[in-house]
Amino acid sequence: MSQQAVEKPKVVLVAACALIDGEGRVLMAERPEGKELAGLWEFPGGKVEGGETPEEALVRELREELGIEVDPGALEPFSFASYGYERFHLLMPLYLCRHWTGKAAPMEGQRIRWSTFSDLEALPMPPADKPLVEALKRKGAPER
Repeated sequence: MSQQAVEKPKVVLVAACALIDGEGRVLMAERPEGKELAGLWEFPGGKVEGGETPEEALVRELREELGIEVDPGALEPFSFASYGYERFHLLMPLYLCRHWTGKAAPMEGQRIRWSTFSDLEALPMPPADKPLVEALKRKGAPER
């Protein structure tokens, strides 16, 4: 019997961040029109490029997407998502961050909003983000 090779989807590493302000709200970003999963709300972040650590990718992405500066030491590893989409498999570490420089603003045409933990579950999100919201609510994203 011959086995046919089954092509496995590519694993994509994306780092994400739960930015938590002084009022305990979390910043969420809406995926803009023209992008896959447009209109859904997600934790800000992006793909980890070759040679980058997830922390370096987040510092870069948060600067590009939101115009804020984050010290890598302010990123606290929290949880991760592993989710099989049709065209790829997403592996996404989620970091918590409570300290940054600058005021978060949408730099790439996306909408952003600050949401309480209880408001997060009402937002339409990509399937990979939903368990991360549950982890935030369950663990309460405690202070270090």
